[in-house]
Amino acid sequence: MKFSDIPGHESVKQRMRQMVESGHLPHAVLLEGPQGIGKLALARAFAQYIHCDNPQPSGDACGECRSCRLHQSMNHVDTHYSYPVVKLDGMNTAPTSEDFYPEWTEFADNSIYSDIATWTGVFTKRNAHPIIYVTESEALLRKLAFTSHVSQYKIVIMWLPERLHETAANKLLKLIEEPFEDTIFILVSDSPAQILPTIYSRVQRLSLKRLPDSIIAENLMRRGGLSQPDAMAIAHNAAGNMIAALNGLSSNKEISTYFDFFVTLMRLAYMRDVKKLREWADDLASLGREQEIDFYSYCSRMIRENFMLNFNVPALTYLSQSEQAFSVKFARFITVKNVEKLIEVFSLAQRDIAGNGNGKIVNFDVAIKTILLLKQ
Repeated sequence: MKFSDIPGHESVKQRMRQMVESGHLPHAVLLEGPQGIGKLALARAFAQYIHCDNPQPSGDACGECRSCRLHQSMNHVDTHYSYPVVKLDGMNTAPTSEDFYPEWTEFADNSIYSDIATWTGVFTKRNAHPIIYVTESEALLRKLAFTSHVSQYKIVIMWLPERLHETAANKLLKLIEEPFEDTIFILVSDSPAQILPTIYSRVQRLSLKRLPDSIIAENLMRRGGLSQPDAMAIAHNAAGNMIAALNGLSSNKEISTYFDFFVTLMRLAYMRDVKKLREWADDLASLGREQEIDFYSYCSRMIRENFMLNFNVPALTYLSQSEQAFSVKFARFITVKNVEKLIEVFSLAQRDIAGNGNGKIVNFDVAIKTILLLKQ
């Protein structure tokens, strides 16, 4: 993994380069920021750059030396990975990262972007909650007691230190407080507030921000063949999280279904066609509880976007081409008098359906309230 493989985060990459070039690498670095932005991949690129035998003038690893090739195959003997795991049925002792290394290499190499939900899905145990057990800290202590084999530094990349068991965290603290001279810890956290405070205070922190919508949209256009407006709409809703954006890309068919239901609701409500609205309520209920909940979340977004459309500032709205075509004429019906009330109606519908309310009744109630609110 090279810096050039990872979109964005240029200021953090530059700080990493300066650390290596100065020859004064901190013994513990924490990459902190929201999930889905490429932090784990950046940690791997940092480690590869530290170990590279022939760093390039551009400030990146060469990608061709022996160390780089070993990093790319995740087999560098002086690089150790530590991550949350699950104690499966039949295990006599708490597991360590090594017990799941084949699964880990596939997971880490599958995408630049990683999240705990995807990693949890690797385990066959239902309702698994991966953590870093105390056995992991003990295993690290044994590994780090030996001198580095082929490089100047031994590097530990620990993903999600906030999931350290308390005893494991205290053992890691000792390793960070009294580090081996040739050891560097690179910690990668989605939730730094949950890290043991004494560990957090002893690391050099590099804060990563959410990905810009433009970077996410570019990836969506390349991977999904989307138009620029459609890609930007998904990117904006993903709030800087590439994984959420890719999930949005895969659920594009569902969004199309929600759009059709939304348009039908608004048109029938405007015409006050109660009979057809009852049929609409039944059809929506047939989608199932989870999709009904998602639909009303979509409705709230569409109401907000249509309200903003009235300000005639394109940069404030994020609509797909089909949504934009409908909203150009519809937006005038969403005003300061009804925007908050409509969103409240949809939010209450989500709550009621999530609480096992009758979908047909809830949906028809939404339809009647929409009739009244559109006329305000």
